[in-house]
Amino acid sequence: MNNLEEKRVSDSRVDTVFTVLPEDTNMYGNLFGGKLVEWIDRTGAIVAGRHARKNVVTANIDNMSFLEPIKLGDIVILKAWINYVGTTSMEVQVDVYAEKISTGKMALASRAYLTYVAIDENNKPVPVPRLKLETDEEIKRFKEAEERKKIRLELKKKIQ
Repeated sequence: MNNLEEKRVSDSRVDTVFTVLPEDTNMYGNLFGGKLVEWIDRTGAIVAGRHARKNVVTANIDNMSFLEPIKLGDIVILKAWINYVGTTSMEVQVDVYAEKISTGKMALASRAYLTYVAIDENNKPVPVPRLKLETDEEIKRFKEAEERKKIRLELKKKIQ
């Protein structure tokens, strides 16, 4: 497959599963936020790398929400997919679910949007394949991601 052919969202979708161990928790028995960010970033990078078939770097993590505590012993399921692609960048959404091992009850615990940039062997940005949108939900997510990109660029201007 030519690297710049159009790709579907499903071509790079990833589900990752972890169990929360004692070394992953704070003194209250909750998963460290930083550990969750690590898991989210690793999972998101796999999605972006699969889409681009290139190495990727994290350019931005935004709008990350911690909705429910994740406890020691919980199963953590990260569901991730591409929402948007630009010329060299991609937005990946990662939804995090906490599953209680004793009951099987699952709750959305976190959601994050991450931007990755595909790079070559000289760490220079390179073009990525376009995204083939196949469902109304994918079209909706793409449009929402375009809005988030505008906000990120405006904020970047203010910071600089």
